[in-house]
Amino acid sequence: MGDAGDGKTGALGGVRVIEMGSLLAGPFCGQLLADFGAEVIKVEPPGKGDPMREWGRHRKEGRTLWWPIIARNKKSVTLNLREEEGQGLARKLIAGADVVVENFRPGTMERWGLGYERLSETNPGLVMVRVSGYGQTGPYKDRAGFGAIGEAMGGLRHVTGFADRPPPRSGISLGDSLAATFGALGAMTALYHREAHGGRGQVVDVGIYEAVLALMESTIPEYELTGHARGRTGTVLPFVAPANLYPTSDGDYVLISANADTVFGRLAKAMDHPEWAEDERFATHHARGENMEGLDAMISGWTKERTGREVLEIMAEAGVPAGKIFTVEDMLEDPQYEARGNVVRPEDPRIGPFPMQNVVPRLTETPGEVRWTGPALGQHNEEVYGEVLGLGKEDLDDLLNRGII
Repeated sequence: MGDAGDGKTGALGGVRVIEMGSLLAGPFCGQLLADFGAEVIKVEPPGKGDPMREWGRHRKEGRTLWWPIIARNKKSVTLNLREEEGQGLARKLIAGADVVVENFRPGTMERWGLGYERLSETNPGLVMVRVSGYGQTGPYKDRAGFGAIGEAMGGLRHVTGFADRPPPRSGISLGDSLAATFGALGAMTALYHREAHGGRGQVVDVGIYEAVLALMESTIPEYELTGHARGRTGTVLPFVAPANLYPTSDGDYVLISANADTVFGRLAKAMDHPEWAEDERFATHHARGENMEGLDAMISGWTKERTGREVLEIMAEAGVPAGKIFTVEDMLEDPQYEARGNVVRPEDPRIGPFPMQNVVPRLTETPGEVRWTGPALGQHNEEVYGEVLGLGKEDLDDLLNRGII
């Protein structure tokens, strides 16, 4: 596939996205759209740009290892949105765009003259993705809200971890990424509606806590209709058994999930205890749930006599879902990862081949592609301002000298 970043090819070829905001929730939304060929023009403040250019503990060749991923396939332009002239240039850029992505605190875009009502006057087909901590309405809308706060408010933290310990966080920025993913879904839905039903755009409003809440399964009706409130249950789900981590002889753990009746029968046979499938303590889903501690102890006794590799081989042969807890080292050595091309290595101008996760999901006809790593600050100023706004070198030099770009 050709250079889908030129806005002409790829599944989203011809779609122009102006990405504003910083850090994770907005930029990850932009990354998802860029992966499938949208021309994503990232607007950054002159000077330091997006803080993501500096985030992350570890560096290579003086380069952060996070930026090349979150800004992959994007074009970078600098623009001072706090200046009236910069706001005017932004409006001109957006006039020819399909999507704007922003994750400022609600009201910020309006103060800059970049609210949706004003932008849609000159571009009625515009789709505006707005990601914020609490959404654009409600009593909390003006509060600062990061992903971790959204994870707490959306309910995820309360059900994560062990009951006798404080709720932990995951090792990744899950709330931000969920909100960004829903933002990208909203953008695609709005673009389809625009093309199929009359050409008008709309606002896609995503609160981070809402994106987390969307994944909370049946927790709300369980509480309101039965009085049961889910809590932290460590490595298990109560009354779902067997589905736990089991120790092995080489000091590792294997995750085995065999809570369906037929699968449990295969597990029992693989462990040379086919009679367990007929035992009244384990014969049904409900019975296994009632006796999960004893059942887990019996399975642990079997796994502790074998290495992790042996357990996984036996489970695979028996058709029982099982897996190890993968480290990054495991990912880079695993044949499934290799066969699916889950890790790609586009060329970074400073580091060379740069390993990162590939595009998800897979499309058979118009697959996404990582074409380049995160660009230098303002790398595409001349290209974008020249081609889109028709500015010449003298104009650009003047704007640069006055701190507008």
